[in-house]
Amino acid sequence: MEKPQHVPVLFDECLDYLNLKPGATVVDATLGFGGHSSGIVRRLGPSGKLIAFDRDPKAMALAKERLAGVAAELGSEMPQVEFVPRAFSEAREVIAPGSLDGLLADFGVSSMQLDEAARGFSFRADGPLDMRMDARSELTAEQVVNQADEEDLANLIYEFGEERRSRRIARAIVRARPVTSTAELAAIVSAAAPPNKSDKIHPATRTFQAIRIRVNDELGEIRSLLESAGSLLKPAGRVVLISFHSLEDRLVKDAFRDGAVTGEWNVLTKKPVTATEEEERVNPRSRSAKMRAAEKVQVLRVRRR
Repeated sequence: MEKPQHVPVLFDECLDYLNLKPGATVVDATLGFGGHSSGIVRRLGPSGKLIAFDRDPKAMALAKERLAGVAAELGSEMPQVEFVPRAFSEAREVIAPGSLDGLLADFGVSSMQLDEAARGFSFRADGPLDMRMDARSELTAEQVVNQADEEDLANLIYEFGEERRSRRIARAIVRARPVTSTAELAAIVSAAAPPNKSDKIHPATRTFQAIRIRVNDELGEIRSLLESAGSLLKPAGRVVLISFHSLEDRLVKDAFRDGAVTGEWNVLTKKPVTATEEEERVNPRSRSAKMRAAEKVQVLRVRRR
C-alpha cells in the first residue's frame, strides 16, 4: 500500500496542551494517517491506552501500519491501542463516562483524501463527485449537486461555504445538470462566479467545502463530540481541537465559552493557537489551522461536619 505524505499540524502544540502522563487514556478522534497518535503513544508508556477513531477505512488501514512501526520501535514500552472504525460522534457509545485523560480531534478533510482524485474531494485533479469520508455512507456529492432544488442548494453553499454568490452558483449548477465530475463542477462554479483580483483561493473552494460538509455532516459530528467531551473526561482531563475554517472554529469557541460560564471548562487558549512561520513554510496546510484547548474543571467535594 502506497504511503501518502502527511504532516500533522501543530504537532508539538497538541502534545503540550494534552499534557499527557504515563498511564493516561487518550482518544484521537480523527486518526487519519496516525501522525498525532504516533506522538501520543510515545508519552503513554506500557500502562497507557490510545483509543483511535476514524470512519475512513483506508485511513484506518494506513494508520495501523504506521503505528505498528512505532510499536516495533517502542517494544515493551508501547501502550495499548484500540482502533474504532466509527465516526467520532459515536464516542459516547464506546467510551465509559469519566474515563479519559485527554481527547484530540483534527477536524476537516485530510491531505490523503484531498490528494486521491477518485475520492472526489478536490478539483485539483478530475474525479467522480463522491466526497464521502466513509465510502459505506449513502449520500454522495453527486446526489447533492444533481438532486437538491435550486433554493436548497443556494442556501447550502451560503451557509456551509460562506459564499456570497451562492444563488448565482446554484442557478448555474442546476442549468448544467447532470454534473458528474469534480472538474466539471469546478468549471461551472468558476464561470458563474469568476475570481476577483483580491481572491487568494480558487473560486470553487467554498462550494466544494459546502458540499463536502453536507455529505459528511461535519458540523453535526463536531456538535456531537462537543456535547459528549466533558462527560467522557476525568476531572483535569484535557480536550484539544483543531479547526480549519470559521464554521468549525466558531462551534469550538462557543462551546468552550459556554462551558466556562457553567463551570465545566477551564479554557486554556484565550486565543487560538496557530502555526509558526516555519511550520507554514514546511506544511502549507497548517496556515488555516486554529487550535483551542480546555481542561475539565475539577469538582472539589466539601466535607460535611
